[in-house]
Amino acid sequence: MDTAIIFVALIGLMVMAYRGASIILIAPVFAVVAALGSEHASLPVFSELYMTKAAEYLKNYYPIFLFGAVFARLMEKGGMAASVAGKIIELLGEKRAVLAVLLGCGALTYGGLSVFVVAFVMYPFGAVVFKKADIPKRLLPAALWMGIFSFAMVAMPGTPQIQNIIPSSYFGTSTWSGMGIGIFASVVFLLMGWGWISFRAKRLKAAGEGYGRHIEFSQRRHKIPNPNWKVSVIPLIMVIGLNVFLSNPFNWDWAFHWDQGALESLVPLKISLLAGSVAKISAGWSITISLILSSIAAAIIARRHLRITEGMMTTINGSAVSSCSAVLNVASGYAFGCVVVSLGGFVVIKDLLLNLDFGGGPLFSAVLTTNVMCGFTGSASGGLTIALSMLGDQWAAMAAQAGIPLEVLHRIVAISSIGIDPVPHCGALVTMLAICGLSHKDSYGDIAILMGMKFLVPFLCVIFYMVTGIA
Repeated sequence: MDTAIIFVALIGLMVMAYRGASIILIAPVFAVVAALGSEHASLPVFSELYMTKAAEYLKNYYPIFLFGAVFARLMEKGGMAASVAGKIIELLGEKRAVLAVLLGCGALTYGGLSVFVVAFVMYPFGAVVFKKADIPKRLLPAALWMGIFSFAMVAMPGTPQIQNIIPSSYFGTSTWSGMGIGIFASVVFLLMGWGWISFRAKRLKAAGEGYGRHIEFSQRRHKIPNPNWKVSVIPLIMVIGLNVFLSNPFNWDWAFHWDQGALESLVPLKISLLAGSVAKISAGWSITISLILSSIAAAIIARRHLRITEGMMTTINGSAVSSCSAVLNVASGYAFGCVVVSLGGFVVIKDLLLNLDFGGGPLFSAVLTTNVMCGFTGSASGGLTIALSMLGDQWAAMAAQAGIPLEVLHRIVAISSIGIDPVPHCGALVTMLAICGLSHKDSYGDIAILMGMKFLVPFLCVIFYMVTGIA
């Protein structure tokens, strides 16, 4: 009965989210519903468990959401993101339309822009190049999804996206962990997206279907052009370069070294330290500082353009406000998942997931568990955080026993977070379809096929590591 009520709550959450209800509102409601079949009282579950876990997520990751949103908004409104994207499209041309969209999205995502901002920025360029190449528009969401929410978000070593930072707070690793596995997965993701969408485009065009007649969003024109792409790419390079210097993944003598005793200064204040050690939070510190300094550079480069569009302060204030909604959405899904996995009815499922081995130590368990949690929440970062908070310590212990570096576990769980995350109720998916002016009926079929393919990638990565030993 306990397990059945958990699934009732989960299905209710999915249905309501699919129908457009805010996850901020419905997540605590269904968390209470999930607790009805347990021995726990509902209100304590809400106030002491749900709210505590939501606050814990905010404490750990809000700075990254905040300064990531500021940086992304400055790049967008300052015309720099469009300048870089336009140059990539220009270089590859309409003959390589699909590859141009994939690489354009990947460059902006790896450069530190919010994935939602990349979708807004790349949509007009993708629509133009798809129209010139006469590729059916219903394939555009799949191309955008594979370019934004795959290799550049979780696989490429050093990516500043939150899904690559979360494992570091559990394992004390850096965002550059598992470079060999990450590069292998990046190539697989890129070839997978390019191959399938190109194949579908040829089939549909052979059947007589072209881009079609669609009303596109009008583009506002300003008195001055966007900054030159050579200058616009500087803040993107700064994010990556500063992150390398501050996180120092290769332990270079000349790079920065965090004081591992820094938290001891708070001991006299009698503060409860959730982090435990500097090693588990220094990756977040590194990317936060990188985003702040890169935002300053972006503001200086695009200052004239920003005065004409929104104004510097309006742009910064708007991004700060929008970051609150973004982090609350993820924190709400995460807190719901934490309630579910803490209930007695989930014990059977948890034991089943933990005991998966198949010769890969904790790796197969990590792959499947992370996928399940991300599918439950419809969020890569939310599901990843739940999986790690539930079984992260056990996986780390099992990895040490099996002689598997934590860097491998870091990269595997990050890649696993995007396997089945584009379930129909996924907020990012609903937003992207709205940006494209298309519906689930129009475009979800190809996204679902790619979702099935993406689900296999982390398993391939585990096999790649087991066969080659390359981390």
